Amino acid sequence: MSTLFIADLHLDEARPSVTELFERYLASDEVRSATALYILGDLVEAWIGDDDDAELPRRIAAATRKLSDRGVPVYFMVGNRDFLLGQAFAERAGMTLLDDGTVHDVEGVPTLLMHGDLLCTDDTEYQAVRAQVRTDTWKQQILAMPLAARRAFAAKARDDSKSRTGRIDETIMDVNPDAVKDAMRRAGVSRLVHGHTHRPAIHDLTIDGAPAQRIVLGDWYDHGSVLRIDGASIELRGLAFG
Repeated sequence: MSTLFIADLHLDEARPSVTELFERYLASDEVRSATALYILGDLVEAWIGDDDDAELPRRIAAATRKLSDRGVPVYFMVGNRDFLLGQAFAERAGMTLLDDGTVHDVEGVPTLLMHGDLLCTDDTEYQAVRAQVRTDTWKQQILAMPLAARRAFAAKARDDSKSRTGRIDETIMDVNPDAVKDAMRRAGVSRLVHGHTHRPAIHDLTIDGAPAQRIVLGDWYDHGSVLRIDGASIELRGLAFG
């Protein structure tokens, strides 16, 4: 048995092949026999509320609920694209919500779990916007809008995000090394797993003279990406479409 991690799938009705890969993977023997599956944010391109009546949320809930009903815990942590996902959908989907910065025992190792955007402290513009939209007042205002208005709002937000990504230095959008070490120190761990940056890698670090490790999950644009931890074995690999 092993513990599995995915993030940054950015599921969207415009990319049906990604949703199909997600469904196939959750139905695979590897996932069905896993100790647990962790989804560390940005499961979808945009989440407009737990009351969304589109087909995609129904398919996601069906896939995760089926896995949960088989006895495999499904843990979910919101990202910057799906931070409006709440307890109502989580219950329907058989998922357990985790706070960003949760520490879980993963195969015997206390592991800090994050989406990853909080570590990108050099991107001060993004951090300011993040703080604003995570307030209860802002979220309540958005969720009070009709579904059609929320869909239009989400589409504009995606366009604005793509435009900003194209004009900003990529290094600013990566994690800050000091922020990484500070987060791990506060959590008292030697291993961190996160997504968000779309730069899959296993980084060996030294924190206060002791060995540490930061594992970055990949996105699901050109192919799927999964982290598999089985005891001392750590594998970060791609999943092919089709």
